[in-house]
Amino acid sequence: MNKPVPSLLGMTLLLALAAPALAQKPAGKKIYCWNDGDRKVCGDALPASAVDNARTEFNASGIATKRLDRAPTDSERAAAEARAEQDRLAALAEAARQRKELAMVESYASEADLVRAYDNRLGLLDASVKSSRLGIEGLRRSLVNLLQRASEAELAGKPVAKPLAGSIQTQHAALRRQQATLAAQQHERSTADDELAAALERYRELKKPADDSNG
Repeated sequence: MNKPVPSLLGMTLLLALAAPALAQKPAGKKIYCWNDGDRKVCGDALPASAVDNARTEFNASGIATKRLDRAPTDSERAAAEARAEQDRLAALAEAARQRKELAMVESYASEADLVRAYDNRLGLLDASVKSSRLGIEGLRRSLVNLLQRASEAELAGKPVAKPLAGSIQTQHAALRRQQATLAAQQHERSTADDELAAALERYRELKKPADDSNG
């Protein structure tokens, strides 16, 4: 018995239905070549152990379609993140410096105004240093008094009372904080003159273009 011959219309419908499936069929397998130590290995499947290795992918015609560097190690990734954070902080510092310089130019109409502002700042710094020194002297006298009381108790064969021992620790910590504050104030005061000289130089540089253009 002869099989029925499909009509032209039926074949057209079959081809139309099969077209999407044919279009989805891959053109060919990929070929992967990766470094395994000193050896170069190639294959049509990439093993899990080589996922982070440097590799090149080829199509079925042998043409390279993609090249990937090896994945960074944890230490390399951490170093890259640290460098990125340093760059970010440096950019923020540079932006802050530019804003400060712009504010300086806009705030002071003349060099005399800038010098006067620095003189006021120096006066405040000198007053702060003096206040800190007085505070340190007071804290030191108080601490010496507390230590003498503790020494007298020990000489009398008595234990140092907990409230007294606590006061000694508190007073000593306060003295150290005040000494650190004084050191920071003295450093700021010692660099203020150099900062003024640098500020004046930068002020002249920033003001000169505007003055020249107005002239």
